[in-house]
Amino acid sequence: MSRYPKLANPILLVTNGVQTVPSLALFGFLITVPFIGGIGKKPAIIALILYSLLPIIKNTYIGITQIKKGMREAGKSLGLTPFKILFLIELPLALKVILGGVRIAAVICVGIATIAAAIGGGGLGVFIFRGLSTVDNTTILVGAVPSAIIALLVDWGLGWLETNLTQKESNNSNDQQIITLILILLSIFIFTIFSFVNQSQKQVIIGSKNYTEQVILGEMIAQHIENSSDLKVTRRFNLGGTFICHEAIKAEEIDGYVEYIGTAFTAILKRKPVNDTDLVYQEVKKFYNQEFKLEVMPSLGFENTYTLLVREETAKKYNLKTISDVTQYTPKWTAAFSYEFLAREDGYPGLSKTYNLKFSQQPNTMELGLMYRALAEKNVDLVAGFSTDGLISTLDLYMLKDDKNYFPTYEAVPVFNQKTLQQHPNLTSILQKLSGKVSSEDIQKLNYLVDHDRKSVNEVVKDFLSKEDLR
Repeated sequence: MSRYPKLANPILLVTNGVQTVPSLALFGFLITVPFIGGIGKKPAIIALILYSLLPIIKNTYIGITQIKKGMREAGKSLGLTPFKILFLIELPLALKVILGGVRIAAVICVGIATIAAAIGGGGLGVFIFRGLSTVDNTTILVGAVPSAIIALLVDWGLGWLETNLTQKESNNSNDQQIITLILILLSIFIFTIFSFVNQSQKQVIIGSKNYTEQVILGEMIAQHIENSSDLKVTRRFNLGGTFICHEAIKAEEIDGYVEYIGTAFTAILKRKPVNDTDLVYQEVKKFYNQEFKLEVMPSLGFENTYTLLVREETAKKYNLKTISDVTQYTPKWTAAFSYEFLAREDGYPGLSKTYNLKFSQQPNTMELGLMYRALAEKNVDLVAGFSTDGLISTLDLYMLKDDKNYFPTYEAVPVFNQKTLQQHPNLTSILQKLSGKVSSEDIQKLNYLVDHDRKSVNEVVKDFLSKEDLR
């Protein structure tokens, strides 16, 4: 860039553009990109590299262009080539500014890395998303505090490196310490790269969406497969919403997850909501088979539908039973819905028309766990949740009946890649043993044990499978 000034603005414009893209949007976009995309550590690392470009490139450019012209002329008079001038004069003189950019990039990457959990990248973000979905501040802090500490340590370490590398006088001891630190950082980077490049593909990868019930169902399928076969199961939970999971299984980044047929029918097939369970199931099964090469398995035995929620005290105060009952009060109320609910055909757009719902202002957009908390703490008056969610009873919330039968059926069904089922012929019969084994009461209890009693997902699933003789 310093050699070709005309390229400086276009390059900086591109890196500025990458920096302005929301991190979750970039992660979601990378899922569908061939070779470099998908889910897990690979797209996460690529996204972090993209986000680190701006401070490093910009500071390097500024550092080199601020060097006095006389320094370069002195190098030329000594017969140095442009390459040697760069490495012997320009980079050493610009090193302090360059390392400042590296420090900024490193701290940014530590913060953004937590969001990688939304696409199965793992890390401390798993605790943050888990805490948000269960309204558990302790779990959030378990992820957030170490992340902040790591960012501070990285900044301190690079600051120390910057100080020692830019000192005019340094002894051999300092040089050895610097070399040691560089080697350690290089080793960590190489280990991180190879940790995902060398992952075995001879295993079954189970995914889930980003809330308690989905993690429970994902763990249930994973444990059942492990208990019934010699297959190894990799868990990629908390992947985000419907569309991220759908793109992940299409791209063969996961082998299976649990979907709700009403969600598949309206959000994926883009059909109008229908309240015929058999029709919806057969249409979804046929379409997934023909268009995506995915197998829709029989229902696990329960339905988890959308439901509008108010506080228990509000329901008693106004004698609210149904969604129709609440419409006379909503013009003075505020509401909060998830991103997915606001966008989906079977969500707010159609619901507001069916019931003529109006609010005092545009509904707030929130993550599901935060939405429940906002309602309980009287920050909003109405939210849309899931009928089997354990937080409903935990936070004393009341479900309004869908008296116009707007919401379609939402039977929970495992969805698997046909390629995976062909590679492991016994997998189909293993999964079919779960058919009809989980009732609405069962899943509500499991959700409650995790959300209210703070028991581990692994523990409650293990106990349930043991009780159902599915060990």
